[in-house]
Amino acid sequence: MESAALSDQHHRRLERRVDRIQEKLPDSMARVLAWLREPRATWVRVPAGLLLILGGLFSFLPVLGIWMLPLGLVLLAYDVPFLRPPINRALVRGERRWKEWKRRRRAASSSS
Repeated sequence: MESAALSDQHHRRLERRVDRIQEKLPDSMARVLAWLREPRATWVRVPAGLLLILGGLFSFLPVLGIWMLPLGLVLLAYDVPFLRPPINRALVRGERRWKEWKRRRRAASSSS
């Protein structure tokens, strides 16, 4: 019982984090992400997540990039409950680092 409640809590946290990311995307990409997040898109989300992870592992090749790895993991976290806690932590950490980087960049440009 507690495990299901905890899994739901992690899912809600993942939803909130991905909502924030989706708000910052261009409209066309946001629509695709919104569609992939729907429950009925599991048949596309899981293979897409696996392909993105595989592409991220081959990031040394042209066109493929390391950006594919975290995106694939986020997509898989929707359907694989044990991935949700570490993905949530990684999203929080990434958001904090992004804000800190922007703050330092702003401070450096204003002091110049």
